[in-house]
Amino acid sequence: MSPIGMSKFMDTLVFDIETQNFFTDADVGWDNFEALKISVVCVYSYDQDKYFSFEEKEMNELADLFRTAKTIVGFCSNRYDVPVLNNYFLKFGVKVNLWQKDRVDLLELIESATGQRISLSRLAESNLGVKKDMHGSAAGQLYRDGKIDELKEYCLKDVRLTKDLYDIFKKQRAFMVPNRATGETVKVTFPKPAVALL
Repeated sequence: MSPIGMSKFMDTLVFDIETQNFFTDADVGWDNFEALKISVVCVYSYDQDKYFSFEEKEMNELADLFRTAKTIVGFCSNRYDVPVLNNYFLKFGVKVNLWQKDRVDLLELIESATGQRISLSRLAESNLGVKKDMHGSAAGQLYRDGKIDELKEYCLKDVRLTKDLYDIFKKQRAFMVPNRATGETVKVTFPKPAVALL
């Protein structure tokens, strides 16, 4: 079955991307999104209750899945994942504009409420009792070592954490967030969103 499956084009997707390079690389430069190259993209579809992973060569199949989405969910996605992936879709001539989707960026919500940024690992530890077992910088090394299956599993773990956090967000409208200065964990409640959450 294709990634579209039986979607009614109202899907909610949770996603994360990994890139072959980063802004700190000598041949890239800060905020040069067009120079970033995707290694893998992993996605969870609520309509299909299924996880997917895609490599750079599978952008058309990935675009088919994103066409079905009304809402896309990520962590630091507005600042990184969306612009990188949108550039790829434009480069491949794919007519999908992620900025036109309803977007939920969990990190952006927390930053707006607290004035502080937090890692996915710390947020997951405070709310799910689990944390990441590998730092984000390891993803680039996995790609350079040709360990694509391990890279996909790393990315899928981030998507699973983000999806589980999003489920908490939908149900409770709140997260337990550790304060970077004091170390104290406090409950942060969020206002009702402007769009319906699926």
